[in-house]
Amino acid sequence: MAEVRLDRITVQYGKKTAIGDFSLHVRDGECLTLLGPSPCGKTTVLRAIAGLAKLAGGDVTIGSRVVASKDRRIFIPPEKRNVGVVFQDYAVWPHMTVEANVLYPLKKRKVPREEAKEQVSDVLRQVRMADYAARMPFQLSGGQQQRVALARALVASQDVVLLDEPLTNLDANLREEMRFEIKRLQNETGVTVIYVTHDQDIALVISDRIAVMDKTGSVRQLGTPEELSRNPVDSFVYRFLGLSNFIAVEIVDGEMHVRDGSERIPFPYPVPSGMGSTSFYAACRPMDIALARAATDGGAGAGGALRGLVTRVIYLGNIYEYRVQVGDSEIRVQQDSYEAFRNGTFREGDACTLSIKNIRYYEDVEEVS
Repeated sequence: MAEVRLDRITVQYGKKTAIGDFSLHVRDGECLTLLGPSPCGKTTVLRAIAGLAKLAGGDVTIGSRVVASKDRRIFIPPEKRNVGVVFQDYAVWPHMTVEANVLYPLKKRKVPREEAKEQVSDVLRQVRMADYAARMPFQLSGGQQQRVALARALVASQDVVLLDEPLTNLDANLREEMRFEIKRLQNETGVTVIYVTHDQDIALVISDRIAVMDKTGSVRQLGTPEELSRNPVDSFVYRFLGLSNFIAVEIVDGEMHVRDGSERIPFPYPVPSGMGSTSFYAACRPMDIALARAATDGGAGAGGALRGLVTRVIYLGNIYEYRVQVGDSEIRVQQDSYEAFRNGTFREGDACTLSIKNIRYYEDVEEVS
């Protein structure tokens, strides 16, 4: 195990700066995910740690050893950094057996044959591939090839493993299986893992901490999945961490209304304090909205709920998704299928009311891609 420190690193490709003045501290034995849109420099950060990209400035430290420093003219080559890497395309050599693929890094390090064979046997057992040691890659599924790549990375380093979008090419079921597998392996081995992805679901499952990066390569927020979910620092982080609605609202005569060009639609919630403008956005998750039948007299819903019209109904198996028009705003609502069947599903054209919980307010809304 080892901690990783990046102190104000800069990486350039020609005249273009891929990442600039970037700092990060990854704790010993944790799984930290770099989460952000493409391109924002996530992979460049991994390449700088692995030694596959040279620094134009700053320092990279792994454990107690500085492995790269522009000012101090230090550059430890990739094969001597004791770092395992798994890329998106696995890079499993097609002409080698599973055992030979995993054995390769140990041969390059000239580990004695018997010791190397024992390490390979142990790691294949860890990734549940011991029975496939003699098989060729073409005889394996995508998930099994990914396990081979993980095994090879683990024998390459018991200190730091870098994972660059390793689950992208797998189908949905395999992605779900492998994200739990990665977390299990990290817990069992105690290896420090740095994971790169744009998929917030994977990041929330496997991470001890998440660094949310924006398009400029800056870290907007760093914290545990729970901290980021409960207290996103801005609308960019809120939007990147899951499906979201941003309802344009304004304060008129001390009360909130949904912004609309033709009428005033009451937004029946307490006016937030500390807003610097009378026009801003109410943010909420689709699962935090309850739908109910609208009153037939055309009045406000029960408890002063927001009134709308269902414009689209989408059945997704475990959930129903509705698009509800409220003035100029289209609001996305998700409802558990069991609850929807029990209370009655809505159809396009139905009038409804929306009761919203867990509302957050932002003065602007930033794009995430």
